[in-house]
Formats: sequence, C-alpha cells, structure tokens
Amino acid sequence: MRISVFGIGYVGVVSCGCLAELGHEVIGVDISADKVAMLAAGRSPIVEETIDDLIANAVRDGNLTATQDVAGAVARSDVSFISVGTPSAADGSVALGAVDAVIASIGQAVREKPGTHTVVMRSTVPPGTGEDRVIPILEREAGRKLGDRLFYYSNPEFLREGSSVRDFRAPPFTLIGAPDGDDAPILRQIYAPISAPVHVAPLRVAESVKHISNVYHAVKLAFANEAGAILAAQGVDAREAFRLLCEDRVLNVSPAYLRPGFAFGGSCLPKDVRSFLSLADGHAIAAPFLKSILPGNQAIIDRTFDAIARHGRGSVALFGLAFKQGTDDLRESPFVLLSEKLLGRGFDLRIYDRSVRVAQLMGANRAYIDREIPHLERLMVATPEAALDGARVAVIGHVAPEDRPALLAALAGKIVIDLAGMTALREVPGATYEGLCW
Repeated sequence: MRISVFGIGYVGVVSCGCLAELGHEVIGVDISADKVAMLAAGRSPIVEETIDDLIANAVRDGNLTATQDVAGAVARSDVSFISVGTPSAADGSVALGAVDAVIASIGQAVREKPGTHTVVMRSTVPPGTGEDRVIPILEREAGRKLGDRLFYYSNPEFLREGSSVRDFRAPPFTLIGAPDGDDAPILRQIYAPISAPVHVAPLRVAESVKHISNVYHAVKLAFANEAGAILAAQGVDAREAFRLLCEDRVLNVSPAYLRPGFAFGGSCLPKDVRSFLSLADGHAIAAPFLKSILPGNQAIIDRTFDAIARHGRGSVALFGLAFKQGTDDLRESPFVLLSEKLLGRGFDLRIYDRSVRVAQLMGANRAYIDREIPHLERLMVATPEAALDGARVAVIGHVAPEDRPALLAALAGKIVIDLAGMTALREVPGATYEGLCW
C-alpha cells in the first residue's frame, strides 16, 4: 500500500517506521523543514526505543521518504494517515486547528486527483469530530462525497511513549471507526501482517475509546497513588497490597464493573469507601479523587431523577428496589434513594421487585428500610402489570427474567427510562424509550 503520514511528531514517526517495516511505501509529510530533512536522511526526529534503526532501515530500503508537498504526497499515495497534534485549548477543550488545516489541504489535493483516496484519523479527537467536523471539511474541499472515490476512517493509536514500537507491533486489538455498512477493507489490508483482533465500530465509538482509555489510565494512577498514601500511613507496604489486588483477574483486573449504568449501592461498597476515607482523615491525607466517589454516585441518582421529572409529576412505576437483582438487600440501595427522592417531590410511586417481601425483611436490612421508607408496604405491588396500571413513566432498574415477558407486554404507551440496558426495551411498540447513557 502507498501511505502518506501527515504529522512527523511522536505518533507520526512511529507510524512511518512501523508501516514501512510492514512493507508499505510511506511518505512522511510535515510543515517543518527540519523534521522533513531529518526523516529524509534516515534520522528520527524523536527519541524512542528502536525507532532510529527502523527509520534508517526504511529510508535505506526505499520504503520511506519525506516531503512538505501536500499535493504531491496525496497524488503518490492511496491512504493518508493524520497524526497531527491536538493539544488542549485554554478552556480545556481540544484545539483542532491543525486537524482542520491538514484535512482542508488534503481535500484540496484530492479534488485534483482522479483516483480513489482514503483519509484515516490517528490523532486523538473528541467523539463526533469525524462526522460533525472533519467529513464536512473534507467533502467541501474535495468536491465529492464519501463513497465517491473518497473514504474516511478513524483509527485511534494506543502507543505508550517508551514502548511505542512494541505496542504497534503487538497491540491488544486494532480499532477502526467506519461509517455504517463499511467494513474498512483497506485498513484491514494495511494491518493484515499484525496478529491482533480487528474491531470495526461506529466513528463516534472509535473516537471515544481512545479518550476513555487515557482517562481510565489516569483514574487507575490517581486511585493507586491516593490509596497507597493512605495505606502507607497505616504502616502497610502499598506495593505489596496492590500486587495482591492485581492477582484477582475475576473482579479487580477484569471487565467486571466496567459497564455504564445506574449508581452502585449495597452493604459493602458505600460503607467501605467511607471507612477508607476515614483513615485518610485520621492522618490528614488529602484524597480528593477518592472523596469524589460517593458524591459522583449520588449525582447519577440525581440525574436519573431529573430524567423522570422532565415528564411531569405523573405516576411512576419503578422496577427493582434491592441494590441488585436476585437479592432482597435494601441497604444503601440506589433504588431506595431514588424512591425517597421521588416520594419527597410528590410523585405517585409504585414499586415491583420479585425478590423483596417487606414482611420477611429483618435485622439491619429491616431497620434500614424502616428508617428510609417506613411505609414501603403501601408502595409495593405483586405483579408488573399492577405497577404499570395507570403509570405514565416506567423506570427499569432490574427485572427478573421470569417477569420480563409480562413487563414488555404492558409497556405500550409508556415512557420507558432504562437504567439496566435491556435491549428488548428498545423494541417495544408504542413505548417511548430513553436509555441512561446509551
């Protein structure tokens, strides 16, 4: 494949070297004459493990050249990779000026090119950048629409400085964002020599994965650093504690809990977060990240209440009261907290939860609900149909599998607010569907 790489910075140089190593003919393009001259001479403009040899070998073998000529690079390539900088703007948003400029330049060059050209975004951009910003500029400047000898994909990079060449050669997966119905055959061909799964997703999803990956890495670092300081104050070797924490591949280092949805609750998580924060307070250790967990959890409950309240103060049917399905544990259940807020604001509320039998509650569980919703028995109903009778809004927290047919059959005409991510709820005829964050 003939590939032009726009932006001879960190990602661009690594891409140039690694794509050339795969056997592609690569052209590095940049506005900096110094970077172009270095690359053309077989020298890397960046410092990175093994990159010097990669660049030198690629130039020696004739697989890598460099230029400042945008039109010439587009004319001599089939695919253009965009790897320009996307720094923070003064307000914290992403500055996309370099992206706009290079896309416009490529589009103008494509206008003069009779053949097909493909543009691939490697730079980190916010979700929606491709559809809302880049594609309109590209189509305007190229004088043609996507599909008319013009294609656009998102292909986020997941390269760590210091190990980027190894990361390029052996990624966990290759992610491609593509328009509906496009399986990205040209990018599959480019990456065919790399042994890794290929995932093709909508453009906005692909753009978002790079963002949330880096945010998640920051979350892990902030958690480890704050928790480590608290543990050290308690005389614990935090390195050993975290080593053992990471031995759990079922819950701790795994996809467990990484599913967007409603707030957490129960008898363990809120209590243990408060307990751990009390250790920080006892040693006067600042833990702003950890102290944001419980307020952030409450904000999800508040946001859900706002979604319900937007439809007026009609009757509401809530499915699920225990903190998760299949238990009757109501302690610090987010559904109990949501119910309290709805009742306090004057909503007519009916609740269905197959696992909760108020008369059978006992101990701390009974004491908690007597304190929070003392008249719970009046709100609970025996069937999904009874909960939905006369209700305008149905809030789906969790529903036992055996109750789902009755629920789905009675939702026509209702506003459905889905906190559980039940796919079947989208398909109910005559219902108005709202997902919590999907």
